[in-house]
Amino acid sequence: GSPPSPKAQVTLVGFPGAARTMGSAFKSMQDKLAVESNDFQALQKDLNRSMSNRQQFVQQYNENDMVFKELEKLEEDANVFKLIGPVLIKQDLVEAKSNVGKRLEFITNETERLDKMVKSLENKQETKHREITELQKKVQALAAQQA
Repeated sequence: GSPPSPKAQVTLVGFPGAARTMGSAFKSMQDKLAVESNDFQALQKDLNRSMSNRQQFVQQYNENDMVFKELEKLEEDANVFKLIGPVLIKQDLVEAKSNVGKRLEFITNETERLDKMVKSLENKQETKHREITELQKKVQALAAQQA
């Protein structure tokens, strides 16, 4: 089971072995605090990674949007080339617009997915931060009782 709450520990003060029980409760809380802190740091890494990925998609979107707008300005019979490796390959204008349009749609969907993920991670991080703060208060209170 879970360790008794610190309030239950406080009632043991007048009994033999109470200090040892409080000490183990204190150690248990410190261990839990360490685990929670590691979880918080992992959430921070995930959040940073997701925000970095999102930024890359925004940049790709802007580049592709610029290409799409340039393609829109062209006459129907204009020559369009696509760079594939070191080679320029002639491409149909309609196909080029379609490809860039699909890429924009994909990037938009990925950005929206990452937005939701970032929001979720931020919420988890806030919750974890509150849990850590409460645990720190309990550890400090228990430490004060032991002093």
